[in-house]
Amino acid sequence: MRSAHGKVCGVTVLTGVALTSLLAWLWLALGQGRFWRTDQRLPRREPTHRTHRPSVAIVVPARDEAGVLPRTLPTLLAQDYAGPTSVIVVDDASSDGTGDIARAAGADVVDAGDPPPGWTGKLHALQRGIEQAGDVEFLLLTDADIAHEPNSLTALVEAADGRDLVSQMARLRVSTPWERLIVPAFVYFFAMLYPFGWVNRPNGRTAAAAGGCSLVRRTALERAGGLDAVRGAVIDDVAIARIVKRCGGRIWLGLAEHVASIRPYPRLADLWQMVARSAYAQLRHSVVLLAGTVLGLGLVFLAPVAALIGGAVEGDPLAAGLGAATWLIMAATFTPMLRYYRQPVVIAFTLPFTATLYLAMTVDSARQHWLGRGASWKGRTYW
Repeated sequence: MRSAHGKVCGVTVLTGVALTSLLAWLWLALGQGRFWRTDQRLPRREPTHRTHRPSVAIVVPARDEAGVLPRTLPTLLAQDYAGPTSVIVVDDASSDGTGDIARAAGADVVDAGDPPPGWTGKLHALQRGIEQAGDVEFLLLTDADIAHEPNSLTALVEAADGRDLVSQMARLRVSTPWERLIVPAFVYFFAMLYPFGWVNRPNGRTAAAAGGCSLVRRTALERAGGLDAVRGAVIDDVAIARIVKRCGGRIWLGLAEHVASIRPYPRLADLWQMVARSAYAQLRHSVVLLAGTVLGLGLVFLAPVAALIGGAVEGDPLAAGLGAATWLIMAATFTPMLRYYRQPVVIAFTLPFTATLYLAMTVDSARQHWLGRGASWKGRTYW
């Protein structure tokens, strides 16, 4: 029974919440595909001496990317891959001379034009690039802000032996205080939603990819219906991975070691928009899923801190102890990602604060959708 001191059968409500949060974290740490591990790296293979090297077309969708292409495009043109390659930059109605910069660097340039009804701009640009590529064996779909080390394409093709989609989560920039706080958590939360180990199971249902660097077998993409099957997807990389895997394709996703994004997100506002433009789309624009996400994030990330502080203030050592233990587990699961990004592990204890920011970004994403702004990117808005 409930007492005047907020107890139910001798246990405080705060203790009950703290225990529930602890159990949730034990399940996440042990049962969610070990999402927190960072050992999913590009499969290493011994160099082969085969005479046949698959043909590859590198397709780069670019909308107003004059600021980054001079630094990233040369890394694609200088790949040491021994097989036939081409680099196709798709100028997606840029207004800053993106196409001219790409031509001057030596890439083939295709003008995307305006996307037809039902298509997102990026997917239409990719489609135009794929049409230009012709009858190649593989397509490397990579964003304009992604820089590749010289052996990147060779390693991707070697890893694609027996696979239909090989994707790497490019190492994002972590130079400013806000980037250090939010970027590692962004990848951590992505892995929590799509545990890489589950993605890489041939018979598993989980599918995901990282749009910044995805090598896909052309015939597998065609068998899955091509980009036309996902033409309106805002989160296009995950959508492509799903249709490829659904049609029996083998996919692989991991963290990159030789592929990095140079795009800066120096201000909180920049990072906020990066997350908010697609967060509500991730929830399929469902109010029910949004409410569940808010409650879930609160229970998982905020309740341990509330239990620790509230238990200390209210003289409830059990609640405080449970909260402290849960916070430690949370920080421990975040530590490998911080090490991958070469950041101080003490940042792991700020994860509840960062999760609060992500919660606010998600709610703001829904607010923007309800106001008719949808997912906005470089002057285009999608609903």
